[in-house]
Parts: sequence; structure tokens; C-alpha cells
Amino acid sequence: MDGELGAFLRSRREAVRPEQVGLPAGPRRRTPGLRRAELATLAQVSVEYLTRLEQGRDSRPSPEILAALADALGLDADDREHLRQLASANHSSQLCSGRRPSASLTVRPQVRALLDSLRDRPAYLLNRLGDVLAWNEPFDRLARTLGLFDGDRPNLVWFVFTDERAREHFPDWAELADQQVAELHRLRQGDAATDAFAERLGRTVGTAFTSRWRRRPVATRSSGVRRLRHPEVGPLRLAYETLALADDQQRLVVQSPADAATADALDRLLGRHPGALRPVAGGPRGAGRRDDQPADAVRTISTK
Repeated sequence: MDGELGAFLRSRREAVRPEQVGLPAGPRRRTPGLRRAELATLAQVSVEYLTRLEQGRDSRPSPEILAALADALGLDADDREHLRQLASANHSSQLCSGRRPSASLTVRPQVRALLDSLRDRPAYLLNRLGDVLAWNEPFDRLARTLGLFDGDRPNLVWFVFTDERAREHFPDWAELADQQVAELHRLRQGDAATDAFAERLGRTVGTAFTSRWRRRPVATRSSGVRRLRHPEVGPLRLAYETLALADDQQRLVVQSPADAATADALDRLLGRHPGALRPVAGGPRGAGRRDDQPADAVRTISTK
């Protein structure tokens, strides 16, 4: 976590326009956002101390100073929580030893069973790097033709940024890209493997990734509706729900049709009779369809 607290504060200072805090923009600004002196005045700290913080020469500010800086920057709840976590990590660093465990590639049997039980809803499992560790048959039918599984080790972040088809398949590509980077930052917490992954992705993609990474976003959405242009069944609106698994830093994402047209399209894709009664996101509680088909096989990546 060396230097991350200061880098995060600097990224937020550079993102605030002077007029947002009642200061004149001025014609001769050579730096984005607020100057250090301006933020120091707003937070009532010295410029020298703020400089030490941003340069990583002081990584243990008091809660009062953090609160003053957060107020002056107008940080939202997600940014304030991330700032608190960074400060806590620095204060407790003397209690920690050794390296952080690498991103897990192991799928627990209970999670496999849960994926297997989701017979008519696409579902998949991610680790903190965005590796798709396991998925059920509905998601395989949904994502294989998109190109996500073309490699031996599918990674959702890598696919979104490096595969040209991703921009065609996802009408809201920019929003999806923002969310993928925010998830990387939120789960990073000093992980060297995440930094190495981001560096490799930045060299491959360029500014489409690096400009987002440098902003250090951390606000993510655990649920919502994602639009998809599927090459076989056309436009889809898929509601998603993200479930964090305890201790694994893994996320289970479950998708459901957000409207009747998407439900019918998924039925066609999965080889089922369209129009049967089935769950639809936002529909009445208890609505559903009976499925007498055997459980679908769970797919997993190779860890070799």
C-alpha cells in the first residue's frame, strides 16, 4: 500500500474543479483540479503537510485530518470508505507480515453446487482480477458466441478492454469499462498481482484503460441492468445481482431477464419453449416456471 493513500488523495484533488468549491477557475491554471494550497486552505491543514501526504512521506494522518480533507474534496460515501480503508491499512501495517495471497483460482464445492442449481439463469464466478473461474451452462450459451471463452483462461476485464467485439456487444461499453476498473481498484488493497495485471493491460490497450486506472475509481454497482447485443438472439436486457463470497474475494454474478422479450430470447438461446412461465427481474413474487431438465454442468477454467 506504499504511497497509495497519497496517490488517492491527489487523484481526488485533481478531479475537483475550482468552481465546485466556490473558487474562481482563473485563466492561467496549469494543473487539473485544485492546487495544493487551495485544498490545504479548505481543509485547514498546512501545504507542507498535504505535500508530505501526497508524496507518501506521511501515511498516517489522524481521523480528524482525513475527515477535513474528505469534506473539502466533497468525497462521496464510496470514496470516504476507501480512504478509511487505506488509512487503516497504513496504521495497522506493523501487524502484517508476508505477502498477500494471490488471487484465488480455487472454486469451493459449495459454490459449484450453487452454480449447478441455477438451471435457467446465467451465472458466473469472478476473482478479484476478473478471471472467470466457473460458470453454468446458461452463461456458457450466452457468452461463448461473444468470444469471452476464446482463450484458455477467460478474464472479463481483459475481454472488455482488448477485444473489439466487446464494444459491439455492449451498447453501454464505457459504463461497463468504468465498472470493471472500479472493481479492480476496490479489491486491490495493495495487491502486487493487481498492479502487474493493470500495467500489462495498460501497455496492451493504452489510454482507454490507463486514463480510467489513474482516476482510481472505487464506486461500483452490485446490481443493475446491462444491455447486450447478442449475435444469435438480438438485443437483451439482463438484470444482474453480484454476491460477495466470504473470505475468498470472489464474486458470484447471477443474471435474469429484465423484460419479457429478453426472457423469450433466452428461452430460444437455451433451446427451451418460449413463453413459458419463468422468473423475470422485477416481476411478481412467486412467478416462475417448472424445469424438469437435469442440472446443467458447471464449467471451470484450467489452472495449469
